Amino acid sequence: MNRIIEGIQQFQRDVFPLNRDLFQKLAVGQNPEALFIACSDSRVSLEWITQCQPGELFVCRNAGNMAPPWSHSDGISATIEYALSALNIWHIVICGHSDCGAMKGLLHPEKVAAMPDVKGWLRNADGARQALVAAGIPLDSPDALPELTKLNVRLQLDNLRSHPQVYARLRTGTLQLHGWIYQIDSGDVLAWNAADSCWVAVHELEIPAGRLEVHHA
Repeated sequence: MNRIIEGIQQFQRDVFPLNRDLFQKLAVGQNPEALFIACSDSRVSLEWITQCQPGELFVCRNAGNMAPPWSHSDGISATIEYALSALNIWHIVICGHSDCGAMKGLLHPEKVAAMPDVKGWLRNADGARQALVAAGIPLDSPDALPELTKLNVRLQLDNLRSHPQVYARLRTGTLQLHGWIYQIDSGDVLAWNAADSCWVAVHELEIPAGRLEVHHA
């Protein structure tokens, strides 16, 4: 904790004065570019990964980067609602990562048997585990964890569509959903390419600018 306090002092002494104008602007409002729903894992530093400044990302973090189906009274639903209603955000990113402890617990429930709250929370990713089994991938194989992580990101993207405002904004072409996987050991970021049903390097994915053309069924 002393090291953390020293970091605050360094920020106040060296960083804040050089960015005083930015913080004065942020003191009266925010205009972030994207909502990130990411894992609580301490190794996932979104500002470092994206090289964004304070005020550019609206972040919701939880174990396993979950976006549960819409509910009237939970913190993640409230965050999504605020991001779309108050901040008019046009992008939501579900950001998973390699070596995820939540996904390890989902693969091996016995490891979280003594953590009932964690075990209950991981039910939000049960669909990903079932999809892994249906794909014929053994739970103890080396491929299980990375594949489960990817399936979970896709599941949470599907869950987002159950939120009324997300669905409405997708229908009008004023919201884009993104699924990413951050590789801790390499710094690579993979993105889900829904059009081609594959994962690609994030810089290879073409992101439409502005309003999307929407074709309703």
